[in-house]
Amino acid sequence: MKKIRVGFGYDVHAFAENRELWLGGIKLPHNKGLKGHSDADVIIHALCDALLGAANERNIGYHFPDTDDDFKNIDSKILLERTLKIIRDKNFELGNADITVCAENPKLNPFIPQMKTCLAQVMKVDVEDISIKATTSEKMGFVGREEGIAVYATVLIIQY
Repeated sequence: MKKIRVGFGYDVHAFAENRELWLGGIKLPHNKGLKGHSDADVIIHALCDALLGAANERNIGYHFPDTDDDFKNIDSKILLERTLKIIRDKNFELGNADITVCAENPKLNPFIPQMKTCLAQVMKVDVEDISIKATTSEKMGFVGREEGIAVYATVLIIQY
């Protein structure tokens, strides 16, 4: 019998000076990056959490702790590849991913097709299986004050 599971991931990172901004596996032009132990790709981190949660494999911090120097400044695409290996070792495959990015700036819509393509390549899935949407928080909260970015990710995985 096939198992179908849903996972939800959420992550936030604060903006930081003298850092590159990596989102959805691509480098974006912006005057600030995001603070984190890795490259701080908040989209990939939320996606990893959703995938791990759906497979009942805890979370990204459990598998890739920020106390481990092996993950210092690591490209989050590597974490995503390792996450897919974890779920595929349990015979799960991605059905689809739906991701919402909350950021006032930079404006993300022009970059979404490239992000989707990058994530699909890393995950070895069809680009149509990945949805990325961008929104703001209408100038409210830490996102509205441009202190950071928040991401919500939902995934469907299917066990074969």
